Amino acid sequence: MTHKFAVGADVYYDGGMVTHGARGKYKIVRHLPVEQDKRIIYRIKSSAETFERTADEFQLTSDK
Repeated sequence: MTHKFAVGADVYYDGGMVTHGARGKYKIVRHLPVEQDKRIIYRIKSSAETFERTADEFQLTSDK
């Protein structure tokens, strides 16, 4: 399994039901290793926040 988005790519994060306020534009900071559960996970960062978030690939779409 490989990561769909490259480090440095701009993406749109849809936080889902838990993090409604977090939706918006982010940048991929780094790829996290694919573990045994086969989840593809990223570290993402918004310019509006001082911290990074962890996001599953299904929560991200290309920022157009």
